[in-house]
Amino acid sequence: MKKLKLLVLLIAIIVSGLILTNYWISYTASGRVYDTIAKIPKNKVGLLLGTSKYLTSGGINLYYTYRINAAVALYKADKIEFILISGDNSTKHYDEPSTFKDDLIAAGIPEEKIVLDYAGFRTLDSVVRAKAVFGQDAITIISQQFHNERAIYLAKNHDINAIAFNAQDVSGRYGLKVQLREYLARAKASMDLLFNVEPKFLGEKIEIK
Repeated sequence: MKKLKLLVLLIAIIVSGLILTNYWISYTASGRVYDTIAKIPKNKVGLLLGTSKYLTSGGINLYYTYRINAAVALYKADKIEFILISGDNSTKHYDEPSTFKDDLIAAGIPEEKIVLDYAGFRTLDSVVRAKAVFGQDAITIISQQFHNERAIYLAKNHDINAIAFNAQDVSGRYGLKVQLREYLARAKASMDLLFNVEPKFLGEKIEIK
């Protein structure tokens, strides 16, 4: 019985920690996330956070589609001048930035206005590299709101003046699974900051002009 009580207490502490961390990250981002094009301030660079174009089932990932739509809308409204695509290119068979680039060009974005970051393996890497490698102290992050809030939290703790534009979210069972995973992702983000975790790669600076 004593072990069971300790287990229940431990679970309660973990769950409480996840809930508090989730709340704090959302609170940190309040006032810096935007749902409408008209209200969002202009920045030189929009940081488009990568994801896979396809689901494991073979269907199109709506998170991907909606992020493309959001980036195009920002650019065409003259709210950003360049789109920095940051995603995973860990193997020659998986290249998020190039896939995004092809679809952005197909949607009317000039190729010279697109910059690729192939080392955005995690949100931490994407955010930190936007400043450390690409020289941006102020950025507009483009993803879904839950992801944007975490990215802004990371940016704020790395002295980056970040705002974000919320791409359309995904509903249904798949969307719920992603939202639940976000609790763990936010806890991991907080631990990364606590232990000063750095991006996997930095490298030479790349000027966006």
